[in-house]
Amino acid sequence: MTASTFDTLTAARDLKAAGIEPEHAEGMRRAATADRGESATKADLDTAVATLRTEIAQIETRLTWKALGIAGLILAAVKLIPPAY
Repeated sequence: MTASTFDTLTAARDLKAAGIEPEHAEGMRRAATADRGESATKADLDTAVATLRTEIAQIETRLTWKALGIAGLILAAVKLIPPAY
């Protein structure tokens, strides 16, 4: 997605032609061109989603290995406990 530009000269002329007072027109121009901070683009969001998916997959893998380790410990503990006859 490309950033759009705002032609302030054309906007000022259009506002003047519409009968808008110069002070009001200037306020409108400032509001239209104000820096709104960092805006996320579609590419930014796609990157964030891909990063999150990778991190989720890594967490799933770690949890799977931990679960297998716990299951192994439980099986080992069961084998070590002598049967009570």
